Amino acid sequence: MFRLSQIKLFESLPAPIIDELERSATESNMITLPKNTIIQTPGSEKKGVFFVIAGKLQFYKTNSAGKQYTVCILSEGGMFGEIESFSLGTSGTYVETMEETVIYSMPNDQLEPLLRKYSELALRFLSEVSTRLRTQDELVEKMVFRDLRGKVLYFLNRLSIKFGVEEDGYRKIDIPLTHQELANMIGATREAVSLAMQQLSSEGIIVSSRRTVMIHVQKTMDELS
Repeated sequence: MFRLSQIKLFESLPAPIIDELERSATESNMITLPKNTIIQTPGSEKKGVFFVIAGKLQFYKTNSAGKQYTVCILSEGGMFGEIESFSLGTSGTYVETMEETVIYSMPNDQLEPLLRKYSELALRFLSEVSTRLRTQDELVEKMVFRDLRGKVLYFLNRLSIKFGVEEDGYRKIDIPLTHQELANMIGATREAVSLAMQQLSSEGIIVSSRRTVMIHVQKTMDELS
């Protein structure tokens, strides 16, 4: 049986806070969504906080030309949403499931009283907001000032750190990823990304197959440093 104490943000909170959180939880707050379901568009944000219990979500924006670029990817333990006290930086984005995903929602009227009552819980949210903003600022900076090859390798490296499994000097990205999907994530064309991937592969920096990418840890660090 799922319990809110299993959510990373709530780990090790004092028992009174956990007990009150659990009392506010209902089965109707849990929803399972199939792959490629768009659950938010710019301007359609729902108030409240949403926790990823299983699966993966992609957050992306589009420019005036319709090009898509990824803001972040959330997996199990991640959260997003907008409430009166906090914004988790996902306003104005599309949110789409990358695979079958289970989400737990906590409405505004349930969460706000608890944040006012328990300062420790509010500090947890502040810490998460701060971390999220730092990560997004770094992503924007790196993606703006690198050429396409650098953007591809930087994004692959981020994915490998977050979702990768390390073996024999490589990190295997543990999510299926086509060249078109990677192109969408960085706002480039599939042809340009394929060329960059071929160059990186010929130099032994990455090893790629139809749906799998592995990056050489040391060579990647040397190039990105």
